[in-house]
Amino acid sequence: MLALSFLELNSTLALNLSWTGLKQRAGLTEAKSGAGVSAEASSVKCKLQGAARLPAFSMDGDYVIGGVFSIHNYMHTVKHNYTTMPEPLRIDSRELRFSRAMVFAIQEINNSSKLLPGITLGYQIHDSCGSVPMAVRVAFQLSNGLEPVFYTGNNCSQSGMVMGIVGESGSTPSISMSRVIGSFNIPQVSHFATCACLSNKEQYPSFFRTIPSDQFQADALAKLVKHFGWTWIGAVRSDSDYGNNGMASFLDAAQKEGICVEYSESFYRTHPRSKIQRVADVIRRSTAMVVVAFAASGDMKILLEELSREPSPPRQWIGTESWVTNPDMLRFTFCAGAIGFSIQQSVIPGLRDFLLDLPDTKDAFNCRLGKSEKIKMHNSSHESVCDGTEDIQTLKSPYTDTSQLRITNMVYKAVYAIAHAIHNSACQKTNSTTQCDKHTRVESKQVLTQLKKVNFSQNGYDVSFDANGDPVATYELVNWQKSKIGSIEFVTVGHYDASLPVGQEFRINRNLTWVEGSTQVPVSVCTDSCPPGTRKVLQKGKPICCYDCIPCPEGEISNATDSPDCFPCPKEFWPNAERNKCFPKPVEFLSFDEVLGIILAAFSVGGACLAMITAAVFFRHRMSPIVRANNSELSFLLLFSLTLCFLCSLTFMGAPSEWSCMLRHTAFGITFVLCISCVLGKTIVVLMAFKATLPGNNVMKWFGPPQQRMTVVSFTFIQVLICTIWLLLSPPFPMENLTVYKEKIILECALGSAIGFWAVLGYIGLLAVFCFVLAVLARKLPDNFNEAKFITFSMLIFCAVWITFIPAYVSSPGKFTVAVEIFAILASSFGLILCIFAPKCFIILFQPEKNTKKHLMNKN
Repeated sequence: MLALSFLELNSTLALNLSWTGLKQRAGLTEAKSGAGVSAEASSVKCKLQGAARLPAFSMDGDYVIGGVFSIHNYMHTVKHNYTTMPEPLRIDSRELRFSRAMVFAIQEINNSSKLLPGITLGYQIHDSCGSVPMAVRVAFQLSNGLEPVFYTGNNCSQSGMVMGIVGESGSTPSISMSRVIGSFNIPQVSHFATCACLSNKEQYPSFFRTIPSDQFQADALAKLVKHFGWTWIGAVRSDSDYGNNGMASFLDAAQKEGICVEYSESFYRTHPRSKIQRVADVIRRSTAMVVVAFAASGDMKILLEELSREPSPPRQWIGTESWVTNPDMLRFTFCAGAIGFSIQQSVIPGLRDFLLDLPDTKDAFNCRLGKSEKIKMHNSSHESVCDGTEDIQTLKSPYTDTSQLRITNMVYKAVYAIAHAIHNSACQKTNSTTQCDKHTRVESKQVLTQLKKVNFSQNGYDVSFDANGDPVATYELVNWQKSKIGSIEFVTVGHYDASLPVGQEFRINRNLTWVEGSTQVPVSVCTDSCPPGTRKVLQKGKPICCYDCIPCPEGEISNATDSPDCFPCPKEFWPNAERNKCFPKPVEFLSFDEVLGIILAAFSVGGACLAMITAAVFFRHRMSPIVRANNSELSFLLLFSLTLCFLCSLTFMGAPSEWSCMLRHTAFGITFVLCISCVLGKTIVVLMAFKATLPGNNVMKWFGPPQQRMTVVSFTFIQVLICTIWLLLSPPFPMENLTVYKEKIILECALGSAIGFWAVLGYIGLLAVFCFVLAVLARKLPDNFNEAKFITFSMLIFCAVWITFIPAYVSSPGKFTVAVEIFAILASSFGLILCIFAPKCFIILFQPEKNTKKHLMNKN
């Protein structure tokens, strides 16, 4: 028989069980007399002390399954200053549907010919009224039975025991119940207790559940928050085992994902309104756009009611399966756009018709049958009289709404799991038939053992448990979206499957609607992301999500958003202006294409042309006295060497190569020595010529043309020898200079051996100084046209140029080092050609009257 009895909570419940009887049920003995157990010689009689609480629904059967649901609950409203006044009991429509779904499943099993054939399952479904103490009392009662004298025999170990218990809906009452019934090996299968702590088989050995552990949901929520780029969130939770343990798991997972929490507040439905107001004010004042709520449905309802009293900034709510798919929550329209994970939406054929077949459904229409009856629901009175036209089939309420069956299916699967465990304990399969003996005594311990092994499919939904009593974790991602008619409805937009490989568990397959109906993902960060080219620097005393964006230092880049560090470019690369990419450094050398190169090349070519023109003038007037008087052979050799000096400066331009580096320094050294040797020879000739004019002096025969040629060759050969040794031992070579400029590469010729380079310059300087000294000695000889004074001027310029060249060469950066060297070559070359040959060309071309032997022989 089905017995429906919703008891009043304000009645006194005194279920004081005999602890001696409980210990004997656990296999213990108690010898004390007067402990509530009457011991006789032939039998032991176990009695309940106090009145038993009748179940809300019950039916006898060969094997009985217990059920515990919070069909009624207390709701508290704060009056005046922190004073709480309890309201009358309220029916939780969803919990009522859970309990009726259990009855439906048992009836379906009893009508089945495949599962438990010939055996009838009974049930005892109790209302815990959302109270932990009540859930504990119910657990004791389900462990003992209802009769005042519930067993007479040798012991009390099997009296009134149910084969398994479905429930409770909350984690805290489930924990308390499991501690009671676990001692007696009674399996408990919860449909809605998700606390990860219940996976501990050492503490809860008989606990199973058809809903995934919160550990999986916490990980999924953290990945969801990370997926949408939210790094700055608020967190609220129920101050219960469910909320505290679930939020702890979430915060741990969120920290690993780099998510920061601005605040974490706890509350409970029985807290005074001042506490709820404080939590609501924290949410209103916060800067975090996203709020993750790990709260039970009843607690969340209280918080949202408080938030709805005063307008608050829009918030993007992230919910858990406890409340995010509760139809009662849809009335809070300011939560539109909320998203969260829920249990898979299911279909149970025939359930709605069964739910409508519930006595006293007149309450749903808020009317009374007669004038003398008055129905009180939700603390309000309704005086209307039912007129008989009410159609229960059109009734729409959370109780009859089967369009979003999620947790209800968990109840359905829990009942079938226990039934399969009983089937595996009481039935045997012979050939193609299954035989069950209802007289076979099955203990709850056997059911517990078989429950660990169940693996079946019901209505297309797989049921099995892992070593911790947990099912495979699969969730749907649900979004609160407005329908075409303006109402808010649950829309499945994605899935999460913890059994899939890492990185593939989470997927979204539909568009989401966000807070205030927006289609753009809201932003919830403490600090905007640092763009590439900057790095994050944490703000002192604040979470890691609060930081400043500092530009990368010179030579370093960051090419990712929110980069914690900048890294240097490779040595041959340099950052762009934004400092987010490395580009090859520009290569710099003295090129023929740039202005400086063009100018120097022009002077170089111009100088060579000038030397050739001068040579042509001299050759054209080679028989003239001024040309013959100044040693024409050395003059032509000097002009040739000057031409080479001008042209050798061109080897310093362009990209350095192995051959150009060796050529430029050796050509420069040899041509300049040849040039100075010629000048030195001319100076010696002047001095020897003056000495030869003295009576009895025949010195000129010792320094004739052969000796002059030998002098030039000897001096030049020494320089050739120095250059050869330099090239053989450590020649100049091209190199990329990365130290002068950080942002570009200087292509230059390394000296190879610095000693070789300075030996070449030193030898040139030595000859120049020697030539200068001789020229100074001969500058005042009594000739009308004394070439020595022009050589003196030219050597003075030459020495001055190369003395200033040394510091300029050392201090000039990059390609300007080469430019300084070219300038020194050109300046000294122009000094020589202008000082030595310009006066002679002027006379030859413009004052031919002075180009006579008579004029040259006249003395001053």
